[in-house]
Amino acid sequence: MNHAEEDFAKLPADVEERWLRFGQWDRVYFPKLVGLRVEAVRLDYCRMILPFKPELEQPMGIVHGGAIATLVDAVVVPAIGSAYGPEVGFSTIDMHVQYLSALVKEDAVAEGIVVKRGRSIVFCEASVHGRTSGKPLARGSLTYSVSSPRS
Repeated sequence: MNHAEEDFAKLPADVEERWLRFGQWDRVYFPKLVGLRVEAVRLDYCRMILPFKPELEQPMGIVHGGAIATLVDAVVVPAIGSAYGPEVGFSTIDMHVQYLSALVKEDAVAEGIVVKRGRSIVFCEASVHGRTSGKPLARGSLTYSVSSPRS
């Protein structure tokens, strides 16, 4: 995935603000539990951080693959949602993750993009690298289902 944040259109301020708050809810939902934070969001693009914390390690001293998969799955949510109002729902229907390297005691940075939007399906890609090392950690391809606005 070779895309830069600048390749994607800026969002209206209210939409950008809504997605920059993703994971910062009053209630602890799973993205907040693992510590995900949105750093940047544009139309069809998001950059998100998984801050390192020892609780995310597995016994061998590396960050658990499930935490990285969570980041891959979550980073595309603001990218997808950037084109819809809050009344539109969407959910993962397929996700493939390739682990390229281990994450050891550093934050992970993910970038997620929308590759193609259909009427009810959205195709996305994500890449993850170490914030300090720059080492490629994982990449993913995802398919999301989009539901009509709730009445």
